[in-house]
Parts: sequence; structure tokens; C-alpha cells
Amino acid sequence: MIVVRTIARNAAAIVMALTITTTVASLTPSVAIAQEKAVAPEANPPGDIPDNQQFVTFVAKQGASLKVPEGWGRTDTTAGASFTDKYNRIELAIQTSASALTMESVRSGQAPELQRTGHAVHIAKIERVNLPAGPGVRITYTSNSEANAVTSKKIRLENQRFYFSGNGKIAELTFSAPAGADNADQWALMSKSFRWK
Repeated sequence: MIVVRTIARNAAAIVMALTITTTVASLTPSVAIAQEKAVAPEANPPGDIPDNQQFVTFVAKQGASLKVPEGWGRTDTTAGASFTDKYNRIELAIQTSASALTMESVRSGQAPELQRTGHAVHIAKIERVNLPAGPGVRITYTSNSEANAVTSKKIRLENQRFYFSGNGKIAELTFSAPAGADNADQWALMSKSFRWK
């Protein structure tokens, strides 16, 4: 009789433990977050800026200027402006900063933030650059585009992001185009045209 009672008590304890475990598990939120996957590059990517493209000088009220392609759509923002033509995009954002920009600060700050907030970002290179506006840091990376509002399609983009510091500010200048497009000369022209005002 004692053995039977002991077995019964043990069985009841096991059932209760399983019930508690199941309940706790059902209340615990899943911490796994699905990461966005990189889409395949286009076979024949659009997005080459024509060799005969004309450029105009844009002056940002935040205290900088640069050359941008004439005729592209412009959207002003609180930090600067963006210019678009299909999947091509140029974005200038300027923020005040109490400290000067360094290679180390970009590696530990802006680069991880880019990967966290971007779409399937893959950073290929972070390097120092010397341009007419002064020394800066360039991040070369690929990412997914925003989904097309009509088709929901995304394409793979190649990007260059420049960081410049001056006048107590940091400028973030980003060029984006479909992966495989040939815009190296035009991006070089525009990045070299950046000036503090």
C-alpha cells in the first residue's frame, strides 16, 4: 500500500512539473528574429548614369554643397536631402557632433548601425579617403532596396557611404545603384565635389 501511494505521489508530481514547464514555455516569447536575405543581383542591371549626364550644385541649408545629377527627383529632409532616379539614389545627411570622426569611431559606431538598420547589408570594405573636403571614411557595401510600392520587388544594390567631419558636424553622403551598374566615375565626381560651407 505504501509503495502504491509513493508511486501515485510521484506520478502526480511529474504531471504537475510537466504542466508548469509547458505553461512557462508557452508564455516565453521567441527571441529568434528572421534576418532578411540578400536578393540576387539583376542579370542586366539598370542604373548606369549616362556619360553625358549634366550636374548642378546643390547647397544644403545645413552647411554643405555638392554636385548632383540634373533632373533627378529631390526630397528635402531635416538633415539634408535625397536625390533619386529609379533605383539610383544619393542621400546627404548632416548632424552636429561634439567629437571628430575617426576610422575607429566609424568601425565601432556607424558600421554596426548600418548593418542593424539596413536591408541585408554586407560590408565589403571600410577605408580612409582623402578628398578635397578633407579626410574621411568610406564604407563600401551591398544591400537590398526598399520594396517597390507596386510590385513589392526588391533588387540588390551596391553602395558607397562617405563620412566627413568639419565645423562641428558630421556629413553622411551615400550613393546607391543596382548591383553591377557602372557609376564609379560619377560617384567619384560627386564625392570630390562635396564642400563645407
